Amino acid sequence: MPSLTLAQANTIIAAALAKGRALKLAPLTVVVLDAGGHLVAAQREDRSGILRVQIATAKAYGALGMGCGSRELFERATKTPAFITALGPVSEGRMMPVPGGVLVLDAQGEVLGAVGISGDASDRDEECALAGIAAAGLKAATGIPGA
Repeated sequence: MPSLTLAQANTIIAAALAKGRALKLAPLTVVVLDAGGHLVAAQREDRSGILRVQIATAKAYGALGMGCGSRELFERATKTPAFITALGPVSEGRMMPVPGGVLVLDAQGEVLGAVGISGDASDRDEECALAGIAAAGLKAATGIPGA
């Protein structure tokens, strides 16, 4: 079974933070989880809010738990709000259906893990996640992989 390495996670984080600085975003927090939802690496920039680690983790965890990027979950929230609301208690509050949680895929499309970023507007958080994943030479899925 393929796995996300610490070196890959560190590359994702460094590139995502560099993208955030290039865009002059608010301080970011980046969390990288493996396919089982376990922490591989995380960094919180100076002055990033104290809840940002939990928010970034919830974005990544929700993507893994539902098998799609958190942008897809955000879109589903408008179509089926009762379902998304029910996911809160089912996930024990561990997911957040807003952009910024991106699945990390290998070249064959297998899920290696997920990246969650919090700190700026959700769309901009997602943009940084995509830059980090690309820098690691991996694929990203903001929605349903292969869809």
